[in-house]
Amino acid sequence: MSTRSLVHFSRHTLKQLKFVLPGGLLTYYFDSYNALIHLLRGKDDVQDWSRYVCPTIMHTVRSTSGHDLYRFAARISVLAAVVTVSLFLYVLVLPLIQGAQPNYRHWRQSGVLSTVIPIMTTSIVAGWSLLAYTLGRWSSMGYVEGVIAASGLYALSFGLLGLIPAPKVRRQ
Repeated sequence: MSTRSLVHFSRHTLKQLKFVLPGGLLTYYFDSYNALIHLLRGKDDVQDWSRYVCPTIMHTVRSTSGHDLYRFAARISVLAAVVTVSLFLYVLVLPLIQGAQPNYRHWRQSGVLSTVIPIMTTSIVAGWSLLAYTLGRWSSMGYVEGVIAASGLYALSFGLLGLIPAPKVRRQ
């Protein structure tokens, strides 16, 4: 590895650390990862003691009242994040699949990119919005902290994804 590529690697890494460090600190401070895991697994609220007394009736009441909506919202927000990461990795590997480097500046003229990028953008916006709402509504954070915590998780995720080196394929 030449000195020039080490300098380039270091600049790129420093750019990505602008996302990784604040995102990691916000995720740690708000404990948003554990809050999300808690929502995905299900809460053990004080109100849920009645499920031990009469589980059939309680299941019916919970199903019709939308009490488990927090779990559904958390799962959908994670699904949107998985779609985002999958599409990002697909765009990253696209040069190896096609054998040529796509022109990312003119992505609207590309057959594949003109489809993938709007879907990825939609999944980012929908996933972040739902995660912020879910953390704000059904965790102990509140809405402002939920927005900050969701932003921290997304910044950390995008910063780490940005550290993945893109494969280089010569233009034809």
